[in-house]
Amino acid sequence: MARQRGVLFVVCLISLATLWSCRLPKMCVYSQCNTDSGPRTTPASSTNIDDGLDLSQPDAPFVSWPLARVCKETTWTPGIVFVCDNNSGGIGNIRNYILTCVRYAIEAGAAGLVLPTIRTRSEADLSSLMQSQQGFDYFFDEGHFRKSLQGACPQFTIYSSTDDIPNAMSPFQAEPLTPRNLGVRGGCDNRELNKHSDRFGLQFRAHVQQHAEEFNMLLPSPKHPRGYRLNWGVQWDFPVHRDGPEFVASFGGLLKFRADILDLGRKTAAYMRAFAAAHDQAERSRAYAGMHLRTESDALSNWPRFENQSGAYLKRASSMKLQAAYLATGNKTEAEKLARSASSTYDMGVVTKHELLKDHPVDLKALEVLTWDQQALVDFVVLLDCDYFLGVSPSSFSMNVALKRHLKADGLHTRPWKVGGDGDAWSWLVGSYQRYWDDWLFMYDSLWP
Repeated sequence: MARQRGVLFVVCLISLATLWSCRLPKMCVYSQCNTDSGPRTTPASSTNIDDGLDLSQPDAPFVSWPLARVCKETTWTPGIVFVCDNNSGGIGNIRNYILTCVRYAIEAGAAGLVLPTIRTRSEADLSSLMQSQQGFDYFFDEGHFRKSLQGACPQFTIYSSTDDIPNAMSPFQAEPLTPRNLGVRGGCDNRELNKHSDRFGLQFRAHVQQHAEEFNMLLPSPKHPRGYRLNWGVQWDFPVHRDGPEFVASFGGLLKFRADILDLGRKTAAYMRAFAAAHDQAERSRAYAGMHLRTESDALSNWPRFENQSGAYLKRASSMKLQAAYLATGNKTEAEKLARSASSTYDMGVVTKHELLKDHPVDLKALEVLTWDQQALVDFVVLLDCDYFLGVSPSSFSMNVALKRHLKADGLHTRPWKVGGDGDAWSWLVGSYQRYWDDWLFMYDSLWP
C-alpha cells in the first residue's frame, strides 16, 4: 500500500511539472503582455512597437496594428460608402480632412471608401480655395495608402471613383453628413470637437434606419449601396486622443507624400546641410533652424504679424547658436526682409528652397513644375529634417510639422504636445494661447501628426 502511494505521488509530481512547463511560454512581463481580448497579430508589412522607429520622418514605415485594432472593434455594413472629397486649403487642412473622414468611415462601419480627391486653390488668389479636384496622387502615394489601409482593415473596399461602386445609381448621389449633428450638442461652441464620437457609430446606424423608413428606401446593401459625403470643415472635429497614443502616432502614416516630392525634399534638405556648413566657417556645423513664415495674402488678420514671427524666430535660433536657417514661405518680399535682418543682426544665413536649388537646375525645374501647394510639401520634408523648427500657431501647416516632429519623443507612446510655453526639444510655435476657441487651440486636440 505504501509503495502504491509512493508511485501515485511521483505520478502527481510529474503531471504538475508537465502542466507548469506548458504554461511557461505564455508567461511575460507586464510591458510585453497582450492585454487585448484576442491575440494580436502583426502583419508582415507592419512594425513592432519595440523597433524604436522615428515616426517623425516623412517616409517612416506604417505601423498598422493600432488601426487594425480599431477596425476589429467596428461593426461593418456592406453597402455604405464614404466619400472624402469635401476638403480645401493647404497640406495641413487636406491631410487632416482625409484622416478625419477615414476615421469617421471606420466608426460608421462603411465597408466602402472612394479614394479621396484633393481640391485645389487658385494660384492667383490663395484665399480662393474651392477650385477643381485633383487625384489622390496630387499630394500622396496612392499605392502606399491602399496597401496600408486595406492591410490593417481588410473590411474596406477602396473604389477609384464613384463610377466604380457596383450597383450604384447613375449619377451617384451621396447624402451630405456632418457627424457632430447626430448628437445633441446643447449650448456648446460651434467650433467644439465632436463630444459624441464614441457613440457616432450607433447614432449613424440609427440615422440610416430612420432615413430609410422616412423616405421608404431600402437599407444599404451591396445590391443597394448608399453614399455619404462628409461636409466641409470636419477636419477639426474628431478628438484624436480617444483612440490612444499609439493610434494618434501612427494613423497619419497612411498619407505618405508621393515619391518624386519626397525625393526632391530629401535633396533640398541635403543642399541645406551643405549651405549650413559653408555659412558657419568657424565650426563647419551642418545644423540649421527651420522657419515657417505665415504672412501670405490669405493669412488671417488676427494671426501674429511679420514682426512677431520674424523677431521671435531669429532671437530663438540665435540663442541656440544656429547660424543657418531654412525659410518656408510664399511671401517673397518678406522672405528677403527676414533674411536681411538675420544677416545684419545675427550674422545668420537664411535661404529658401528656390535659392537653394538655383545651382541645381534639374531639381529647380522639378520644383517649378509643381503648384504652390505641392511645393509646400518640399518645405514640409525639409522642416522635418531641421535641427529646430520655428513656426506659428494657429497655422495648420506649422502645427502639423511641430506635432509630427514631436513623435521623436517616444515613438508610438509619445504623449500629446504641450500647447503653448516652450514647446518641446524640437519645435516652438509663436502665437497666442489664451483663448481656447478664438486662438484655435482646439486644433491641437483634433490633429493627427
